[in-house]
Amino acid sequence: MVGKLILPGEGRKLYTYQPRDAAPFDIPKGKTFQNRTAFSAAHVVADPLADTDPLTDGQIDWDTTMAYRHHLWSLGLSVAEAMDTAQRGMGLNWDRAKELISRSVKEAKAVGGRIASGVGTDHLAPGPEVTLEDVEAAYEEQCSFVEGEGSQVILMASRALAACAKGPEDYARVYNKILSNVSEPVILHWLGDMFDPALEGYWGHTDIDAAMEVCLGIIRDNEDKVDGIKISLLDAGKEIKMRRLLPDSVRMYTGDDFNYPELIKGDEQGYSHALLGIFDAIAPAAAAALHALDEGDISTYDSILDKTVPLSRHIFQKPTFSYKTGVVFMAYLNGHQSHFRMIGGTESARSITHLADLFVMADQAGLLEKPELAAERMKLVLAQAGIQQGV
Repeated sequence: MVGKLILPGEGRKLYTYQPRDAAPFDIPKGKTFQNRTAFSAAHVVADPLADTDPLTDGQIDWDTTMAYRHHLWSLGLSVAEAMDTAQRGMGLNWDRAKELISRSVKEAKAVGGRIASGVGTDHLAPGPEVTLEDVEAAYEEQCSFVEGEGSQVILMASRALAACAKGPEDYARVYNKILSNVSEPVILHWLGDMFDPALEGYWGHTDIDAAMEVCLGIIRDNEDKVDGIKISLLDAGKEIKMRRLLPDSVRMYTGDDFNYPELIKGDEQGYSHALLGIFDAIAPAAAAALHALDEGDISTYDSILDKTVPLSRHIFQKPTFSYKTGVVFMAYLNGHQSHFRMIGGTESARSITHLADLFVMADQAGLLEKPELAAERMKLVLAQAGIQQGV
């Protein structure tokens, strides 16, 4: 049995917590999901020994970063590469993203893993002088690179476009041009401003329903070039509404880290596939649940994923864009990396109480793969905050 820990709780009070013993998930080996496509957006592992400024020039531990992608593929999950979970635009610039994509595509091909990679305009800084032509050129440059590497494109939202677009017609112009030139169907990505405040009013409207109509119009005009759309609005009702309005050939990929179990399970009128940052943190549970769904075992599906929701909502609590800290902390607790450091120094984005609560929720969801290791690592982080354990 794992020893007890002293953890910080509400009102600065310390309390004693007893972690559970490990209970591994039952995951069939070498079996792919039959009824849902499930992408995990994947984090990057910082190089803790790099003698560079971590805020402006954080380096990546490539071996450990690639090993984590192999872990995701081994569970049957697909990898969504160089997305916001990898701190894209928040520590990971385009030059480093290119190397990440190249390395990941090579590794995916070696094991037959599926990969799709983020295309944006993040090498184009928003500014008053930026034009729609500049945005189109930036998107085209990144699309050309990603398709040239042999990866499917995830067409990410553009801060530069959000800054320079005058209305819905500008979004339609840019997306129509980019989609007309891609070689294979892409996954569109509608990221809400809770994830990135610079994307407020995307599609030319702050009203979600009006924005949805613009986006749907673009999809209908380019149906043969759109595999699906991922929306990250943290609003199950809006996702279901849009899902029911999509052309039959276009998939909905849920990006809702609050309501994913019900959205993936679906209803009598349809369901969502998945492209989720939380799947990085709960990968074994996600894989086990999706296999249960394939078998029609809804009770097992529900019992596995419902336990992960409190953890996911905690990790993605406001400010939502700080969720990457919790995702990386989970990888550290579970031994997938040897340290809790992040590019951009983002390990400091959440409080010690937040991390302690995360530990408890992960334990209660059965997501601490090696509880003894997780407890020892939690103690190290607690000690850095001045919380000593009893002798």
